[in-house]
Order: sequence, then C-alpha cells, then structure tokens
Amino acid sequence: MSSMPTHGHANGFAPLATKDVLRVGDLAQHEVLDILGTAAALKREPARADGALRGRSVCLLFEKPSLRTRTSFEVGVFRMGGQAVFLDHRDQPLGARESIHDYGRNLERWCHAIVARVMRHSTVAELAAAATRVPVINALCDMHHPCQALADFQTLLERGFDLRHSRLAWVGDGNNVCHSLMELASIVGCGITVVTPEGHGPDPAVLGLCVARSMRTGARIDVTHDPAAVRGAFAVYADTWISMGEPDSAAKRVAFARYRVDRDLMAVAGPEALFMHCLPAHRGEEVTDEVMDSPRSVVFDQAENRLHAQNALLCHLLAASPAAAPGTPRAKAAAGGSAAPAACVP
Repeated sequence: MSSMPTHGHANGFAPLATKDVLRVGDLAQHEVLDILGTAAALKREPARADGALRGRSVCLLFEKPSLRTRTSFEVGVFRMGGQAVFLDHRDQPLGARESIHDYGRNLERWCHAIVARVMRHSTVAELAAAATRVPVINALCDMHHPCQALADFQTLLERGFDLRHSRLAWVGDGNNVCHSLMELASIVGCGITVVTPEGHGPDPAVLGLCVARSMRTGARIDVTHDPAAVRGAFAVYADTWISMGEPDSAAKRVAFARYRVDRDLMAVAGPEALFMHCLPAHRGEEVTDEVMDSPRSVVFDQAENRLHAQNALLCHLLAASPAAAPGTPRAKAAAGGSAAPAACVP
C-alpha cells in the first residue's frame, strides 16, 4: 500500500472522482489506497492537517445514537480548523418535518459537507441526490458503514496485513459493517471469509457486486456457515448480533450462540490472529471478556483510527472544492478546482 497520496494535483493530495461516499464501492482502488495512506500519515503527524478545514463547516446529521462516529467527526473537524454542526434527529427522522429533498437543499447553502448517520440507505441516497453542491458521507445506515471499514483496514495495515496474501474472517451477522468490509476487500484485492448462521448472510446484491469486482482485483470472498473457516485468518471480526434499531430476538440469539468468539474459536484462527470489533460490544454474547481484553484485541485501535480515516476522507473529498462559502454548484465528478490546503498534504 502506498503511504502517501500519489494521484491528482501537483501537491500530491488527490481529489476523489466521486462527490459522495455512500458506500465503499463508490471509491476506486487507488482512491482507497490514497485515503488509507493519508490516514496513516495524519496519525503519525496530526499537525499536517492543521487548518485543512479552516473556514469550512461540516454538518453532522444523526438519526441514531453514537459515541465513536459523532465524537471522532467532531474532534476531527475541530483539529483541522473547521466547524462541526450537530443536528440531532434521533426523535424526529428525516422527512418527518419537511422533505429530505428540501432539507438537503437548505444544508448545501450553509455547509461544505454533510455527514449523515441514518436508519435507511434510501435516506442518505436521497439526501445526496438533493445536496448536489456539497459532498455527503454515509456515517452508517442499514446497509453500509464505509467509515468503519476504512478505519478497520487502516488498523489491519498498521499491524502488518498483506493485501495480497492475508485474509480477514467475519463471524456473525451479514450486516452493514460486513457489507462495507466485503466491498473494501473486493476493491483492494485481499481475502475475506464471511461466517454466518444460515439465513443471516450478507445481502445477495452486495455479495454479487463484490464477487464481480473480485474477478478484476484478485480478491477472494468466501461465505460459509462453518465457524472453523476462521482457520488461518489474520484477524477475526465480530459485531453485535442484534443491530441498532432491530427488535430483540430470542430465536436469533439461539441461532448465533455457536458463533460467539471465545478462546476456543481464536485458537482455531491461530496463535497470532487479531480480534476486531466495531463496538459497542455486548460482552459475553458475541465475544467473551477474555478475548475482548486480550493483547490480541485491536478494538480500541479501530476506534482511534475512525478519527484519522475520517479526517483523511474529508480532506480528499474536499480537495477539489475551494474553501469559500457554499453556493457554487459542483459537478458530481470532482474533475478540477482548487487543491487542498497545503497543511493537509502528507
């Protein structure tokens, strides 16, 4: 993986070819590598991003509760000299008071970027379709969690993950995080094994797109119901069995019981295998305390890297747009414009 951006403007800071990032699949391989390279550089030297968002405002629009996503975005925007504006929609879903279209048309006149954590993917897609002047970032929906996947791969790479020869194992529900990890793996060409109970696998449409892309990149995507398939994985990744907003289900908990990540399952993976979790974790359910708190657990590294990966994503998304007040329509493809502030260049 490249350690620094290598495409785009003369200063090396690459604008993305997409205006919005609603799913990892919106990004090309070189863009993913550029973002991850920038994230690693900003983690080593945070001062490189000083002033990168000076004079810019980022709207944080949340329909769901959040610890990591909200805090890391607010802190990140502040560190880069920008203003984060939090809009709490936990008690009033988007579209209830006024149309999502009108909401987005308002926000694009004030803010330079919109970060949306929503219940349904259709909501963030409609918001992006309305707010054509500024980038929209999906900070989690029912189908995708691109920011989490970027931070996860940053964590894997800094631990020595080889994109051509290493493999990640997902154990649990085929949910939004699983989808984004599969998409990212298919883009960069690495292996991922998805282990789920029957009837709880990833969305077939998402899986189909990932398999098709893997034929071009050399990625390997396996889906199985056998927990022993974690054998030889570089890392074992778990997530909550009942997603946020999903009704509790005793039947689902029974179906998932043999997919708990415990000492025995980690032993199957191998003595060097890492443990990953996007948090919050339900200790004793999808993972035991013994695994969660072990030296092989990198869950808090993942949480920290949300800050760096998201900062990098914002820098690349805004690289092609000037820091002037919103109001000038932007093309969907960022084909030109002003370069990112020099302070943001790794």
